[in-house]
Amino acid sequence: MNVSELLAYLQTQQDEATTRAAELRGQIEHLTAALAESEARLTDLATTRIITEAAPAGAEPDPPEANTAYQDIVNAFNQHPDQVFRARELHELLGMPTDEASVNITRSRLGRLTRQGFLTQPGRGHYQKRT
Repeated sequence: MNVSELLAYLQTQQDEATTRAAELRGQIEHLTAALAESEARLTDLATTRIITEAAPAGAEPDPPEANTAYQDIVNAFNQHPDQVFRARELHELLGMPTDEASVNITRSRLGRLTRQGFLTQPGRGHYQKRT
């Protein structure tokens, strides 16, 4: 094999390797997106499970708007896992009404999530995601 044939062979090998690398990058991007979707679904399922477990045994399930409130609360703690919240601060973060009655309902929900082990209470009236 002369030098020009060797160079042509090497160029062919390089082109094939470049094509294969591009194919693998495409597969990695696809798998990365699929993994992100699966992890998001797992988080949603874990949130739903926590909310379901928080309901007292034999009780009627909360109306859908209450479940949404629980999901919003759990999602806020998932997005800020190291932050400690008071109920009113959580309402402000979520854009919920800050009247005393609404905040008291959230305090009750936070207590439920604490008893279920999703949250900890590092101080009176303070709540944080359990790590």
